[in-house]
Amino acid sequence: MAALRKMAVLRKWLFVILASGVLAVPALAENWTLFHHYDFNKPQFIHSHPFAKEHLVVQVDQGNPHRWSLALSNVANVLNYFGSDKIQIVVVAYGPGLKMLFANSPLKLRVQSLNAQGVEFDACHMTMLGIKAKTGHLPKLLPQAAVVPGGVIRIMQLEQHGFDLLKP
Repeated sequence: MAALRKMAVLRKWLFVILASGVLAVPALAENWTLFHHYDFNKPQFIHSHPFAKEHLVVQVDQGNPHRWSLALSNVANVLNYFGSDKIQIVVVAYGPGLKMLFANSPLKLRVQSLNAQGVEFDACHMTMLGIKAKTGHLPKLLPQAAVVPGGVIRIMQLEQHGFDLLKP
């Protein structure tokens, strides 16, 4: 009898946990690699740039598509100047800037093109959770977006590892 009661209690707790979404890993972002293996002291990247002499992190924290376009133009210009094998660029989007990485972003083709040239696009999980609290679901992101625990945390990490910061 005690075993049956324990089993019923376990089933009830499992249902509560699953229903709350605590254990669920949503399929709304395709790349959770950086999120699941995040170590502040050892930065990991989606694209390998073993010969890069320059390192740039670009902060995108505003909800203005014109600012996003400016940031991506800056990225393209720097990439063209140095060449994709000589520079490593990470674009970190958080707060209202995360909308640049939404699946319906007006700049999705530019993000796809820059990603194909080795530019990494990181999405802030803390912002995603804030959106979930307001809307009831996580936002659907572009497949090029890699989820990191926090946008500001990622920028701090990269700066501590020699990245220059650009805030267009």
